Amino acid sequence: MATITGPLQPGDKKIVGEALQGALIDLLDLSLLAKQAHWNVIGRNFRQIHLHLDEIVGFARAHADTVAERAVSLDITPDGRASAIAGTTKVPQLDSGYLDVDKVVAAMTDILESIGRRMRERVDATAEADPVTQDIFIAVTQDVEKHHWMMQAQR
Repeated sequence: MATITGPLQPGDKKIVGEALQGALIDLLDLSLLAKQAHWNVIGRNFRQIHLHLDEIVGFARAHADTVAERAVSLDITPDGRASAIAGTTKVPQLDSGYLDVDKVVAAMTDILESIGRRMRERVDATAEADPVTQDIFIAVTQDVEKHHWMMQAQR
């Protein structure tokens, strides 16, 4: 079997691996929650929120792929299985069933804020361990914070 090798020292690899896995879980759960809300949102301004949720799904999925591929390039195996997400997520969850627009906006604002906070921690944690990964986290954080602002503005 072929092996993958990466450039990081063991201590840096551990720091970066934990940060990448945590980001992957956040992004995959965000994409699932935003899609769940997209399907179930009802109320005034439905269409605007419905479409915004799909934008969130799109950026979350794109960044999740980048994060997972960065992990593999460093000889860190990403785990994006449903069981890994369910067992380790720190993202606030949505209720099931139809969701009023105002509840979706409030919930997504909280979700994006929590992910943004953890992403900033990952930016700091990887500054010395791997600046390349840090750059990825900076880009993710930029998108998370942009959509957090957009959700907040709809309250």
